This record gives sequence, C-alpha cells and structure tokens, in this order.
Amino acid sequence: MTFEAPISRWRERVLPEWLDYNGHMNVAYFVLIFDHGTDAFYPLIGLGKPYRQRTGKSTFAVETHITYQRELSVNEEVLVTTQLLGFDEKRIHYFHRMWHVEKNAQMATLEQLALHVDLTTRKVEVMPEETQHLLGQVWETHKDLPRPKEMGSVMSVHARRK
Repeated sequence: MTFEAPISRWRERVLPEWLDYNGHMNVAYFVLIFDHGTDAFYPLIGLGKPYRQRTGKSTFAVETHITYQRELSVNEEVLVTTQLLGFDEKRIHYFHRMWHVEKNAQMATLEQLALHVDLTTRKVEVMPEETQHLLGQVWETHKDLPRPKEMGSVMSVHARRK
C-alpha cells in the first residue's frame, strides 16, 4: 500500500455550539477535530475502533502538545493532515496540522505520542506485526518530510525581576 505524505483524510466544519464567549472556536474543539483526524488515520495502520472491538486492545495518548495559530469561526471548513514522526513496537509519534480549507492556512498543530495497550490489563504491549508493517510503509513515505517547526517545542515564561 502507498500512503500520501502527509496523510490527508479528515475534513470537518466548525459548528455554532463550538464557539466560546470570545466568539471563536473553543480550544476543546480543536482537540476534538484533531481526535477525529486520529480516528481517520488509525484504520489505515490497522488500529481504531474496529480493532479495539475485535481485540480488546487500543492506544492511549500519553503526551500531547497543541499550538494555535489562527482563530476559527462557524461553518469554516478545516482539513487535518497527519505526519508520522516515528514509531517502535509499542509507541506511535505523529503530528497533525489543521488547515483552513478555503484559505489554505495552517490554523493549529497537535503533536502526540500514543502507546499500544491491552484494555484488559491496562498495560502497554507490543503492537501487532501487521500494524508495525503498515507503520513502516507510512514511514517510508514520511521519513523525508521536513520536521515540523512546532515539534518538541517547550513553553516557558521568565518572571520579571524587580
């Protein structure tokens, strides 16, 4: 199977109830849209809801970093793209970008590390070979993509001293 680089499978429109008192989409809904992007990505690598129902195994997010570049409002359509940053037998490191469809402008990013878990024991375990193989195929198409500038960023504010 050949994968596009980056993977581009999820589009969605901002709903009126997603606006906050500042008149723009609330941060919680950025996370929701990114989660929908993950739900579109996972079946491509043999994971997701059908996998969980069949095996009793899934993934848990263990670290997430979000950046916000622009505001979104009602009915604006966004596209989520996914870039695989790395993986091993138990972990998947990926990066989503949210694009405004009409303006072709990056609106936000999400970097995430997920662990493969057995839901019965709630312990991390090795992913199936098929998933590792599919991740390897994605990696072959993503390994030469530029690393996102937002990747691995750290927040800090230095207190003003009087």
